[in-house]
Amino acid sequence: MGLVLWLSHAFDSGANRTATNVPVSWQRPVVTADALVTQSGVKITQVAVTGDGGLVDLRYKVVDPARANTLHDPRTPPAVVDEESGLVVHQLLMDHSHTGPYKTGVTYYLVFNNPGNWVHHGSRVSVMLGNAQVEHVLVP
Repeated sequence: MGLVLWLSHAFDSGANRTATNVPVSWQRPVVTADALVTQSGVKITQVAVTGDGGLVDLRYKVVDPARANTLHDPRTPPAVVDEESGLVVHQLLMDHSHTGPYKTGVTYYLVFNNPGNWVHHGSRVSVMLGNAQVEHVLVP
């Protein structure tokens, strides 16, 4: 599925892309990193490339467990969008994700497969958590 999503962006004019270029089915309301706490009850603490480039590690801290439960909604699965290519990285490593209630102050993680190492050090990504997306997150 990721390849299909990427191909829809591979042959455009090369203009500066943002998450608004992703397929409509993946789009979420754009918020600032601070507003993500209000919208989804979590704060992004890290987006990193690991596993020799084959994985994207997303970590988030729960500030409001009741709002963080939106992350469990199957209609808004978590994802990371590479803003340069438009590739939606959404397949979780071994389909692992958190289940059950969240706890305040705990940092949780999601590890995504990174096909073709599209997301890399220096990439800018949009992070989709719950019904919100934060654009232009730098991957160090």
